[in-house]
Amino acid sequence: MFLTILGGVPMTLLLTVSALVIGAIGGIPLALARRSRFVVVRGLARVVIEFLRGLPPIVWLFIIFFGFGTLVPQLDPVSAAIIGLGAISCAYMAEIYRGGLSAIKVGQWEASAALGMTSGSTLSRIIGPQVFRVSIPAAATYGIGLLKDSSVAYTIGVSEVVFYANQESRATADAIVPFLLAALVYVLMTIPCAWGARTLDASLRKRVAR
Repeated sequence: MFLTILGGVPMTLLLTVSALVIGAIGGIPLALARRSRFVVVRGLARVVIEFLRGLPPIVWLFIIFFGFGTLVPQLDPVSAAIIGLGAISCAYMAEIYRGGLSAIKVGQWEASAALGMTSGSTLSRIIGPQVFRVSIPAAATYGIGLLKDSSVAYTIGVSEVVFYANQESRATADAIVPFLLAALVYVLMTIPCAWGARTLDASLRKRVAR
């Protein structure tokens, strides 16, 4: 039974990593839009972020797969799950980046401008690396949460950990053991993730301190 449930680990990791990568990339323009000098741009970005964060993941997956899926017949459950979780990830990562940008002192922007650096160069070479380091703890925490949230993908037929646990529960008429084993699998996956994030954060802090 345990080995069967382990069969869902690769799909769980695929959903989590894919959604997190989408969020890490898509969150950048949203975060910059939230700090735009234009009120309309800031307002639109905030509406998008709050909308994506406000919908429960399972509702968002249902909208994409059972709603948009009728318009796009070739949309399979895995793609729908990645799109849905990735969209939500964009919103959360945008807020994480915005917090990281807020932690950077304004003087660094002014000093870069005084040296004749462009805004893009300042962001990519001076501000960006610092925001990345500051954002690591929050991003890691969100990534672990996303790993667990990916379990809702079983409701649209994605063969991840909970999907196999549910199958085992039906096959054995046992409503406890399969899901306890699924819980153990999630714990075993989150511990290395948390350790890796702490190690990376500590390593970056040492480099900055030198």
